[in-house]
Amino acid sequence: MPSRDDHSTPPPGRVRLSPDERRRQLLGIGLRKFVERPAMDLSLDEVATEAGVSRGLLFHYFPTKALFHEAVVAAAGRRVLRTVRPDPDASGEEAIRQLAERFIAQIVRRHDFYLALVYGQSGPLADLDDPGATATSLRSGIAEHVCRALPATDPRVAHAWVAYVEDRALQLPPGSELHALTTHCVTALRALSRIS
Repeated sequence: MPSRDDHSTPPPGRVRLSPDERRRQLLGIGLRKFVERPAMDLSLDEVATEAGVSRGLLFHYFPTKALFHEAVVAAAGRRVLRTVRPDPDASGEEAIRQLAERFIAQIVRRHDFYLALVYGQSGPLADLDDPGATATSLRSGIAEHVCRALPATDPRVAHAWVAYVEDRALQLPPGSELHALTTHCVTALRALSRIS
């Protein structure tokens, strides 16, 4: 008969996961809850309960509430970058078109999520000492895709173009045609590149 200290069998309702799987699970729950409220208001007790783990185990993976929030914001940013990147075999203007189309679609489709990620309820959340950190980091990541697709593009122009595309997508009225905005944004990059 196993002793009370034997932890080889998880308690009822709790699934044994590898450390990587558990960390991904906790971040996934945090991401789902992210759009419901500001990240700093995210209840760790709710996350632990939904995961079927103790609050103490959650703190094993994320020693502070702030570290959990930072990890959720970082995971959300990585998700956006994966979603918008062009196909690996696309290059040049085709890659730019894919990037613009996917970035606009991401913002329009997940508008509240995007706003929560980049601007939060009280400003960007990745680094409270640097209130523009999340927006800057995300734009820089997308600008890198632009520079890979069109290597002659000045990185400052790429960054400005990403901010422009983001702003146009955020202001797009519901039900608008995304193809027209994509075409406009691709043309805008050409124009910006000529005057830089």
